[in-house]
Amino acid sequence: MKTPPRATTRDYLRELGVADLPPLTSPFDPGYDPLTLESHLSQSHHLMAAIKISMACWLVADEEATRRKVAAANDAAVPAVTGGGPFEVAVAQRKLPQYLELCADIGFSRIECGAGFTDVELEKHAEFSVDSAIAIGTAWLNAGAVAIVVEARESAAGVGLFDASGSLDTAGGERLVEALGLDRVVFEAPTKASQFAFLSHFGPHVRLGNVRLEELLRVEIYRRGLHSDAFNQPKLRPRRDHGNDVA
Repeated sequence: MKTPPRATTRDYLRELGVADLPPLTSPFDPGYDPLTLESHLSQSHHLMAAIKISMACWLVADEEATRRKVAAANDAAVPAVTGGGPFEVAVAQRKLPQYLELCADIGFSRIECGAGFTDVELEKHAEFSVDSAIAIGTAWLNAGAVAIVVEARESAAGVGLFDASGSLDTAGGERLVEALGLDRVVFEAPTKASQFAFLSHFGPHVRLGNVRLEELLRVEIYRRGLHSDAFNQPKLRPRRDHGNDVA
């Protein structure tokens, strides 16, 4: 007797009308141990556009643990990215060549180039300017940057496109996307509210960063309209014409 074909989640998602999407979220590792990171990569590598080995944690952790984490990301074909803070410190301390050499030797695929907190003239972050962000982002892209990251830090409140209450400036976000391209802008979304706000407004193809590893799957079911708060949103709800059974 012939064995019936195995039922798979991939086929079932197609039956539901969930579109196949490329990796669009870049989660961050806030300092997990290698085994934890490897487990998340095993479970979700196909959903990760990159993984940020965040802040300066990797500089003070056991170096072999750091190398193991970066190697695991590379083995899973997920670009390992440094956080922007270490870059700023390297520039401020005039040790950028040494920093770049270290990142290359460890195996990082990309480096996030931050700006702001090490400048002694900027004791307080200036109010976010969309015009300035477009100008700076355009210059970076012309210089060869892979993407422009729109800062939201850890709070998504009173920084970047978010006001003090955490409300998203959707008009400002649209201007950034129009000027730089949806495929080249990564919006940091460290909180549930910020994640849902970006996806609800821009739809499933928006790129998100600074999502904690343990929140990645929640973001991805929202992106695909499988979350209870996303299912009835026209931009996110699964469409039958995405599946195999088209009426």
